[in-house]
Amino acid sequence: MTWTPNDTDPTKDTHVLGRMSEHLAERYAGTFTPEMIERYVFESYATLGRTARVRTYLAAIATRFADDRLRALAQSMGSIAKDNPQVLFVCVQNAGRSQMVAALLAEVSGGRVEVRSAGSLPAGEIQPLAVELLKEHNISLEDAFPKPLTDDVVRAADYVITMGCGDTCPIYPGKQYLDWDVADPQDMTLDEARGIYAGIEHRVTELWERIQSS
Repeated sequence: MTWTPNDTDPTKDTHVLGRMSEHLAERYAGTFTPEMIERYVFESYATLGRTARVRTYLAAIATRFADDRLRALAQSMGSIAKDNPQVLFVCVQNAGRSQMVAALLAEVSGGRVEVRSAGSLPAGEIQPLAVELLKEHNISLEDAFPKPLTDDVVRAADYVITMGCGDTCPIYPGKQYLDWDVADPQDMTLDEARGIYAGIEHRVTELWERIQSS
């Protein structure tokens, strides 16, 4: 999905968001009320809209974000079974580091881990450098987008991996918290970023081995 700038009036998305809320209400029938789902959808839209640099697909992206949050909340409540371990990666902007390691873990695990990422102060778009770096390893960030850290995804996680976001992530018992010292590639050249990829790959591989042995 490619985002392109336009001058979309956010109020035009109201009907679309309402229709998408109805679809999610069918998916989560018996778990969440339609009113709660609609609130999640519109709240997610407003939150992403504060930082999004483009708005062409904002309604669809917001619905994906709301759906993932609702799924995480349902998992934490036990309403949806957690068939795979849940890993959450958190950095500041959710535009580079956390997006890269999340995509890499999904690739390394072969989809046997449910991976999420978030940012304490999310950026408006994914760093082009992160996209290019992963493309070299045949890993796509095409559908990725920066999103804020929310309580529901933390509650669902079994592992929470932070990278330079300080104390913004809430602490809940029964979860494994790790802090990784990973440089932010934002101001690096592609050659410099390649230098941190090996370290990222090593950390992700070790994490996957740790998950498998637990």
